[in-house]
Amino acid sequence: MTLPLLALSRWWLSVLALLMALGPGVVRAAGAMDTKAPALQATQVADRVWFVQGAAALGSPANRNFISNAGFVVTDDGVVVIDALGSPALAEQLLAEIRRVTSQPVRHVIVTHYHADHIYGLQAFKAAGATILAHSLGREYLNSDTAQKRLEASREALSPWVDDRTRLVPADRWLDQDETRLRVGSYDILIRHVGPAHTPEDLVVFVPKLGVLFSGDLFFRGRIPFVGQADSRLWITSLERLIDYRPRLVIPGHGPASTDPMADLVMTRDYLAYLRRTMGEAAHNLEPFEAAYARADWSRYEKIPLFRAANRMNAYNTYLLMEQQDGQ
Repeated sequence: MTLPLLALSRWWLSVLALLMALGPGVVRAAGAMDTKAPALQATQVADRVWFVQGAAALGSPANRNFISNAGFVVTDDGVVVIDALGSPALAEQLLAEIRRVTSQPVRHVIVTHYHADHIYGLQAFKAAGATILAHSLGREYLNSDTAQKRLEASREALSPWVDDRTRLVPADRWLDQDETRLRVGSYDILIRHVGPAHTPEDLVVFVPKLGVLFSGDLFFRGRIPFVGQADSRLWITSLERLIDYRPRLVIPGHGPASTDPMADLVMTRDYLAYLRRTMGEAAHNLEPFEAAYARADWSRYEKIPLFRAANRMNAYNTYLLMEQQDGQ
């Protein structure tokens, strides 16, 4: 179920209010992670599978908004790309890496979800002739004032990498079934809708022949996840569904490829469950957020990258969510 735009607007207002209340300390904490991006170079992680790994940081001009991953599968009849990175320039570099690996054309780009760091490169792939696929629930966000305002803010904050020429690109093919089978050459690409979780439109992409799963932002490896407006209860359920694939390798939306998927899935699941338990108890007992946050034991997670930048916001959003869900 998607949030109505009015509710989404109210959620953003609460986020802005919290940022103002938290003051410059959060900005300094975020800035501490404002590192330069690694070189964009495709790494082969399985037969016919490559990916590029973004920095564990917040998007900035210094890192070119290269803070997320993208991957591609080279079949015997073309290339399938998963996600498009956070700027047109990054997408052009990814296209160059694909051309370095193969002369096969890019047939499809599958969007796991419509967050800025995964979609601002779509226009480069569209110009290269690729067909873009995404879940139909992404249309509500894509056509919202929130998406447009986010783009306007990114044009200012991420210039020159995101600028007036950067635009929001819809899918050529909107998917609305639980699972879609895409046949490219001799390879089946399974696209499963697992939202609402991180976003309402979350997709994961599985290549059975290779045992490789692209998880989008359902789990983050090597950094604290961004919870945003997600319903963490449904997110945890979606993580359990990923286990059904029994993948040999998982390429997450952020962080290194996982050759031990179960351990990484469990870390994300346990983090979300801890947020729900601690903030849920506080909301149920009418305990103020500040007191609940100070009382919680964050020691298991505080050394993970982006903890200082993201954890307080994650906890606050979960507190609001649990207030809403208490008694339902």
